[in-house]
Amino acid sequence: MSIGNTLRLLTKATGLSVTDLATAIPRAGVNTVSAWLKDEKMPGRDQIDALARTFGVPTGALLAELASTFDPTRTKGEHSLLAAYRALNTRQQGALLEVARSMAAGAGAGDADDAPTRPARKRAPAKRARRKA
Repeated sequence: MSIGNTLRLLTKATGLSVTDLATAIPRAGVNTVSAWLKDEKMPGRDQIDALARTFGVPTGALLAELASTFDPTRTKGEHSLLAAYRALNTRQQGALLEVARSMAAGAGAGDADDAPTRPARKRAPAKRARRKA
């Protein structure tokens, strides 16, 4: 995967704009960042380090195959969930994984029986409009 594709996926996943990136990266204007996203230019080493910090990913991830981590077929909700997960510290990530695993294990054991049910509501009879004679 090209650096441009990787940056586009990371930008989409984090919700950052081109302007946000240009502000966060040293010696990078909006036109430069746009050129990176289009694979017209390559960021320098310092800029790659700054990009990695901005996105919260290892520097090597920007240069390596990142397709399996940021799949463009994921929904916006999945990207948001991943971004929120990455914002947590290691301890919080571990706790969240435990909760998610227990929820997934419980979900496979009879979803229909475990789902809360609402009591049926009785409907009041409809009132008829009176005609004035």
